Amino acid sequence: MSFAGMNIPNSLTLLRIILVPVIVIFLIDGDYPGAVIIFIIAGITDALDGFLAGVLKQKTILGAYLDPLADKALLVSSFITLSVLGIIPGWLAVIVISRDMVILLGISLLFIMSVSFEIKPAFISKVTTLFQILTVFLVLISKCFPSFANYGMIEIFFWLTAIVTVISGFHYLHKGIKFINGI
Repeated sequence: MSFAGMNIPNSLTLLRIILVPVIVIFLIDGDYPGAVIIFIIAGITDALDGFLAGVLKQKTILGAYLDPLADKALLVSSFITLSVLGIIPGWLAVIVISRDMVILLGISLLFIMSVSFEIKPAFISKVTTLFQILTVFLVLISKCFPSFANYGMIEIFFWLTAIVTVISGFHYLHKGIKFINGI
C-alpha cells in the first residue's frame, strides 16, 4: 500500500518528525520522563522504518530524504533545547548544529552546481549519530534519576560526541570538495 511514497516505513518516519515538537515541549516543561518516553519511541520508529523498508522492499526516494531529516530534526531540536535549558554545554550544541549546517550547505552547493551525488551516510556519520543519541539519552536519564547520574561519564560523552561530530564534519567537507573537483 503506497500513496505518493507514503508506505509504512515512511509513515513511521513522518511520525518521528511529528514527535519533535512533542519532545521539545516536554523538555521545556521539565517533564524529563515524558521526554525520555518520546525519545525512545522516536528511536524505535527509526529502527522500525529502516527494518521494514528492507523487509517489505519499500525503500523509496522520499524515505531516503525523510529519514535523515527526521533524525536531524530530533537531534538538533534536542541539543538546542537542552543547551538553552543549560543542561548540556552550549559549545556542544554549536558543534552539532554547525556540522549539520555545513552538510546542508554543501548539499545545496552541489545541487546548485548541478554536481551529481548520492545521499549515503558514511560510517563515521552513523557513529556520530549514535554518540549524539546516546548523549541526549544519558542526559535525559540523568534528569530522571539524578541520584544515579554519573556526571563524569556524561562529560566524557560530551567530548566524545564533539570529537566524532567534528571528524564527521571534516569527512563530509572533504567528500564535498572531491565531488566539486570531479575526483
